[in-house]
Amino acid sequence: MNSTSQAQPMIDISRVNHVFPGGIHAVMDANLTIEEGSFIAIVGPSGCGKTTLLNLLAGLIPLHDGKILVNGTAPKAGRHDVAYMLARDCLFPWRTALSNVMLGGEFRGVPSDETRQRALALLNQVGLKGFSEHYPKALSHGMRQRVALARTFSLKSPVLLMDEPFGALDAQTKVQLQSVLLELHGSERRTVVFITHDLSEAVTLADRVIVMSPRPGRIIADISIPLPRPRSAKSLQKDPEFHRLYAELWGWLEQAMEEAA
Repeated sequence: MNSTSQAQPMIDISRVNHVFPGGIHAVMDANLTIEEGSFIAIVGPSGCGKTTLLNLLAGLIPLHDGKILVNGTAPKAGRHDVAYMLARDCLFPWRTALSNVMLGGEFRGVPSDETRQRALALLNQVGLKGFSEHYPKALSHGMRQRVALARTFSLKSPVLLMDEPFGALDAQTKVQLQSVLLELHGSERRTVVFITHDLSEAVTLADRVIVMSPRPGRIIADISIPLPRPRSAKSLQKDPEFHRLYAELWGWLEQAMEEAA
């Protein structure tokens, strides 16, 4: 079910298995190719290995069995062509919103003027114009996630790994940030791998949705999302095709849970 292309994929996962100490088999025989510029969402029940797969792509945990290539090379922590956004904003409380967004550029040695200009532009783009000098304690949870999103996009990494970045937000704020992410992805066309438990979010954002089974996590479906871009997170709620795709994904998850029972 994986898509193929004559060009080298941006991410290539081949026969990957991962077993944690104690014999916990987190990921089983994962095979997946992801083309440059595509947006991939991964869904599945809690504990099915979604985040493990993301951490393997980031090089944060060692690959025990199988093969992974990211932008043509093996995963390695700290590489500049990969950016990782966590579920928590992880902002430094002693730095302003602006200086938090500038942090990645500072670590990577980007000239401060260039880093500052890009950070200010991204803060405006995520709806935080006028809040650049505010500290995290003065920002709501949703606003802090906007800062974290701006920080992630400030890194000019072609691959973005995102682990449930909007999972703890209220419904209205989540839709707002989905719209922001759609705009940012549309303008820059990064390759995004996005973990979520929210099927609606997956259909709204992704070009393809990967469904994983309960642990040990296997890829059981690779669903194309043919909704045209640019998309509106709000207007999609009234689109019959959106609801058909949601129901298809729900059916795959139900089937996986029944087989695991």
